[in-house]
Amino acid sequence: MIDRLKIGIVCYPTIGGSGIVATELGLLLAEAGHEVHFISYEQPVRLGAEHPNWFFHPVIVNEYALFKYPDYTLPLSVRISEVSEEFHLDILHVHYAVPHATAALLARLMQGEARKPALITTLHGTDTSLLGKDPHYRPIIKYSIENSSGVTTVSESLKEQTIATFGITAPIEVIPNFFEPRPPTRSRADIRAELGVADDEILLLHMSNLRPGKRVGDILQAVSLTKSRARLRLLILAGGDFQPYEAEVQRLRLEHQVLIKNNVREISDDLQACDLGIYASEEESFGLSILETLAYGRPVVATRVGGIPEVVQSDQTGLLVPVHDPQALAAAIDRLVDNPGLRQRLGDAARIDVATRFSAAQARDHYLRFYRRFLS
Repeated sequence: MIDRLKIGIVCYPTIGGSGIVATELGLLLAEAGHEVHFISYEQPVRLGAEHPNWFFHPVIVNEYALFKYPDYTLPLSVRISEVSEEFHLDILHVHYAVPHATAALLARLMQGEARKPALITTLHGTDTSLLGKDPHYRPIIKYSIENSSGVTTVSESLKEQTIATFGITAPIEVIPNFFEPRPPTRSRADIRAELGVADDEILLLHMSNLRPGKRVGDILQAVSLTKSRARLRLLILAGGDFQPYEAEVQRLRLEHQVLIKNNVREISDDLQACDLGIYASEEESFGLSILETLAYGRPVVATRVGGIPEVVQSDQTGLLVPVHDPQALAAAIDRLVDNPGLRQRLGDAARIDVATRFSAAQARDHYLRFYRRFLS
């Protein structure tokens, strides 16, 4: 058995659940002594200080008048093939079937009879929940999944949905996302003072890319419906453009309540400054932002959809409510605002639960065991 693995990781480099998990996993593997090669069009945002065990290989995407739209899949497949051959990779771990697993399969074809790395594909949700509904994408996603050496999903919910959507018969391994909280660099009081949040105010937190499925409008409406509205502030760590929601903020007269911070890379300071998290997704395969909030001992109010009930233990680490129901969100927020003891109890339990079920070491070792099944 190979003790020190050479692992290629293909992911999106931007602030988003899949890219963050892929990058953090790679860093964990590098710290454990394995050689890790990141392949993407930009260096992932979570790649910090240089380390002798990790390397970054950019994909160069050129635009040609012949193509109406720039192509990424083909340059990516070439880069994967080059890195695999030059560094003799044992494992190629791609995050998303399309375009990453598709490009990896092309790379394997280009390598001919040469030794090929085992291809591991992790599904994070979009392949199944969004692209899987499109008949123009469904066949290539199914092909890419079925021709991977091994496939993982981040929740049981996503596994079941993937099997139902594509009729997958090959085994799928569930390896949940993970999170290891970092010590804050500034005090809770400093952050709240900077935000203009008073000691007697309750600071709600929402983190997301602000896509329509995150139902940010429902969150704004819920805040406006709460009995405790005058005591509430809402901090949104936005991974996207908040402009589409500004009119709703004004309509609901929440200008004083809503605070926006864009593209925050280090979340520990803001997480410790908040009092609880609020998430209203209409579909969620896992909910990494929810996990991050719980890890800092903050209870969450979230919708009971997809993989969220696998992350939030209802009435133990947070409160789950029906989707598309701002009134239910508001009632749950009021319940936690009015009961500091409950808020503290759920938050303490949340911190322990994340450390017990979703630790970084557990995920790293689970992936390593999974990799080794496919090494010849």
